[in-house]
Amino acid sequence: MTKHDQLHRFLFESHSVRGELVSVSETYQRMLENHSFPQPVQQLLGELLVATSLLTATLKFNGDITVQIQGDGPVKMAVINGNNQHQMRGTARIDGEVNAASSLRDMIGNGYMVITVTPTEGERYQGVVALEGETLAECLDVYFKQSEQLSTRLFIRTGELDGKMAAGGMLLQILPGAQKGSEGMLDHLSQLTATIKGEELFTLEAAEILYRLYHEEEVTLFDPQQIAFRCGCSRQRCADSLVTLPDADLQDILHQDGNIDMACEFCGTHYMFDEKDIGEIKAVKEEP
Repeated sequence: MTKHDQLHRFLFESHSVRGELVSVSETYQRMLENHSFPQPVQQLLGELLVATSLLTATLKFNGDITVQIQGDGPVKMAVINGNNQHQMRGTARIDGEVNAASSLRDMIGNGYMVITVTPTEGERYQGVVALEGETLAECLDVYFKQSEQLSTRLFIRTGELDGKMAAGGMLLQILPGAQKGSEGMLDHLSQLTATIKGEELFTLEAAEILYRLYHEEEVTLFDPQQIAFRCGCSRQRCADSLVTLPDADLQDILHQDGNIDMACEFCGTHYMFDEKDIGEIKAVKEEP
């Protein structure tokens, strides 16, 4: 029996270390269902989804967070966007061949990761790190060291469950103002956490996972938060973007194709506009 997608926070009572545990398999499946990405790209998006879900819980803000990878390899971009309500979406842009054995480096080439936090109120924050690690988790460790200055460990698992894609992960982080010796304790807890198997993250309840990993520790588990796929695209948003285009460009597309087909790159939904639709959109725009 699979679980609903949830994010759990937990705290080690005797140590200055906090944690998060996330399962995102349903969200992952929804994100992929209207795309035909190669398997390594699907895996990369699953890892990014887990990482972004964990990152949303490390930030106390109302707004959006975007984790984006760009490079000069065949995968030009892979991106996950989420918000403080844990509503997630993601996609990738591919220009070239991605074979079944492609690594992160093979797919992205020389690249970098950009993490952008856009609060509803206040200034936008952006952190950029080069993709120097062999895995996404290693690259994120570098990000935390450079940008957050908090010792952090991420554990990301992707795979299949009952023939469907599945993903989950965990995060450990030293608390600000931690007591002496916390780095050593983080290393110890990280060794325990590294033993977690994908199937355990995909299927077991959070309390059972924490007991299996840390049964000798006193761990407080907090109430979960729900995670879900949500795109946010709409016909109106497409219409709003169409009216910004020059009339000549719109007429050229209508003349060639008979209509304008706008497809959302996140969820794959198609929004069709014919000449009558364009006329009505323009008329609304021109109203005083």
